[in-house]
Parts: sequence; C-alpha cells; structure tokens
Amino acid sequence: MDSEAWDERYAVTELVWSAEPNQFVAAECADLAPGRAVDLAAGEGRNAIWLAGRGWDVTAVDFSQVALDKGRRLAAAAASPSGSLAWVRADATTWTGSGYDLAVVAYLQLPADQRREAARRAVESLVHGGTLLWLAHDSTNLVEGTGGPQDPRVLMTAADVVADVEDLGVEVQRAERVARVVPPSGEHRGEPDRTAWDCLVRLVRS
Repeated sequence: MDSEAWDERYAVTELVWSAEPNQFVAAECADLAPGRAVDLAAGEGRNAIWLAGRGWDVTAVDFSQVALDKGRRLAAAAASPSGSLAWVRADATTWTGSGYDLAVVAYLQLPADQRREAARRAVESLVHGGTLLWLAHDSTNLVEGTGGPQDPRVLMTAADVVADVEDLGVEVQRAERVARVVPPSGEHRGEPDRTAWDCLVRLVRS
C-alpha cells in the first residue's frame, strides 16, 4: 500500500490500531534508559506516545500525514509526557537520521529489498550502543497463525532481518519467533483466543 492508500485507511476509522503500545515494545523497552528514539512507520503513534511518556525524546516517522495528524491528537489528549514528540512525514525506506539511542520498527511489512533498506537505515541512525527493536508478522503466520498480511512477499523471519543488517556491526540480543494472543472480535463471541506469530529482533549497534 502506498501513502495515499494508508491515508484513506487512517481517515475512515477513529483508530486503526490500539491506543496502547504494542506488548513487545513495552516489554523490550522497559529496561532501557530514556534518550533519543525514532519510531519508524509509527502510524498513529501509539508506541511513540508511550515512549515519550517514559521520558524519551521521540521522532515519530510515517509516510501517512493522516496517521501523523491522528497521532498528534492522541498525544495532546494523553497525560503530559516527560519526554518530547516530533512528527515527521517520511518513508522509512528513504528516511535518514542519526544520533538515536533507540529505533523501533513495528509491523512494517515490505518486500525483501525495501525491508532491507529500511532495516539498514534504522541501524545506521543509531549511536554506537543504541538498540534496534524490530517486530513484524512472521512468515509462518500465514499458515500457522491468524490475521496479518496474506501476501508472503511482505512476511519475514527474524533471520531475514538479521541478515539484512549483520554486516553493519551489530550484536544480536534476541532474534526469534514470538506468539501473540489475539482475542476474538466482537462478531465472533464465544470463539477461543487465537495465536498470531511475529518475528522479534533486538540488537545493539556495536
């Protein structure tokens, strides 16, 4: 989907994603000392807003202006953060930045060549010792999980992401498939929870 398609998607509903941070972002970033962070493909900014609330100075980057505008409104309605938030319209595959202590990329589902470009730009934006947290729908989710994109070309594994950036000088702390419980939606009452499979990569630029 291009930026115009995402603009349309964000415009037709109040929130495409939850206002709460992604569970893995919250768990993996809870032990990090606040500094400068970039949230690439931030969407409506749920992870960026959460990080700012924990004292991070955050740059939220997305190519959908509608999503960024919604993020600003959500941030304004939230409790005053102890960190700061900047909203930048840019494509994660062409954006450049530097001096960040943390880069978060959550569910940026791209074909392999574009994924590699975004991953490398994320790593290159980090200071030495900075952390990259990458989350995505895992390739196995297509047949073993629930929800997520149905196009295998935009799915990936943790090994794929590591291979994209391993020559940049990184120390891999986690690279694995993780389970995410998806509760039944309102129209499927009585159905059991389902399991979605994501890939999680946490690494440090050395």
